[in-house]
Amino acid sequence: MRTSVFWRWWSAGAISSVGSAVGGVALPLTALTLLHASAFEMGLVAAAGYLAWIVIGLPAGVIVQRLPLRGLQVGADLARAIAIASVPPTWWWGHLTVAHLVGVALVISFANVVFDVANSTFLPSLVPAEELAARNSVSSAMHAGSDLGGPAVGGVLVQLLGPVATLLVDAASYLASAVLMRSLPRAARPNPGQWPSMREMIGEGWNFVVRHPIMGPCMGTATVVNFICGAQAALYPLYLVRTLDAPAWAVGLLLGAEGIGSLFGAALTVRLTRRFGTARSLIVIGPFLVAGAALIPLGNGLAGCLAFAFGNIVFAGAVMVLSITTRTYRQVASPPELLSRVMATVRFVSWGAIPVGGLVAGGLAQVLGPRSTLLIFAAVSVGAPLATLFSPVRRLRDLLDWDASMKDAVRSPTLA
Repeated sequence: MRTSVFWRWWSAGAISSVGSAVGGVALPLTALTLLHASAFEMGLVAAAGYLAWIVIGLPAGVIVQRLPLRGLQVGADLARAIAIASVPPTWWWGHLTVAHLVGVALVISFANVVFDVANSTFLPSLVPAEELAARNSVSSAMHAGSDLGGPAVGGVLVQLLGPVATLLVDAASYLASAVLMRSLPRAARPNPGQWPSMREMIGEGWNFVVRHPIMGPCMGTATVVNFICGAQAALYPLYLVRTLDAPAWAVGLLLGAEGIGSLFGAALTVRLTRRFGTARSLIVIGPFLVAGAALIPLGNGLAGCLAFAFGNIVFAGAVMVLSITTRTYRQVASPPELLSRVMATVRFVSWGAIPVGGLVAGGLAQVLGPRSTLLIFAAVSVGAPLATLFSPVRRLRDLLDWDASMKDAVRSPTLA
């Protein structure tokens, strides 16, 4: 029964993920090719897609804990479908603007926050703790596969249908996800009768994460990584189209290189962590992340496209190892009553860095150009491995070793 429910949960995510990957190509190309958006406007569209993590990222953990998981996810899917579906008729009527696309990205952003926190909270109720790492790898591999195939399909569809009509594929994927989510059983939810105040609940989750010797530094690493990812999301279409002169179909293929890296990283994570340990794997993978970010903006013409693709593969693979390893640790090490708030806190801080990165990158690219800006952000990426290197993580083999040592310390207190 648990296996069947997991695969329905997985299928819902797979369908919407492929549609989102297609939309991730079509939406910026709509702004870039049809509305002739500037570098700063491209930054606004990219930033709007993640702004909600700053606005409701922390309350989302409380909302998810208090309300039905399944209903929240179905509602989020429907909201995203309606927002995306509003673009084609607006364009056909001649009223589409960059401001409209920013509004669509904002709606999707708010729905994503609720959906993602609910989704990551739901998974531990579907599978035993000892299977979480493997199931997270399967889920991440699915997202990697959609990152691989989705942009390529999106690029071809944009070439054949145009970017606006292609957005309908994304809208349909959210509707299909909503149907599958609706078929899942209701998750058991606590009902204490009277909840503490939202401020108190948010504060409890916040304090747990920021004071945690392992989760705190890992959140720092994720924040730097997502700051870089925000810049990349804003600048990649601009860089490929205006610096490397890539056509729409090639843009889709080159963006799809991220999926290759993510798929490889998802497949590698379990083997890597079994051989070296989860903590040591975080240290080992850091230099690869920096090297990938530095390679992306090098070269011109065909050489530039190859450097972009290979750098994207290396960077995305390293990010996937970091993501699966730290997410699994949070799901296992967090008290069950705090899990949704722990997830929301980490994503509020780390994913909140994505729109900041997009806005900063858009502003810098307006002055320096996309290539120079990507090089600057590659230099910033050095901060990601340093956050874990200068923390207790460097002294551990596995992240859970710290939790075990704390339990031993409680059982065997040192005598004065």
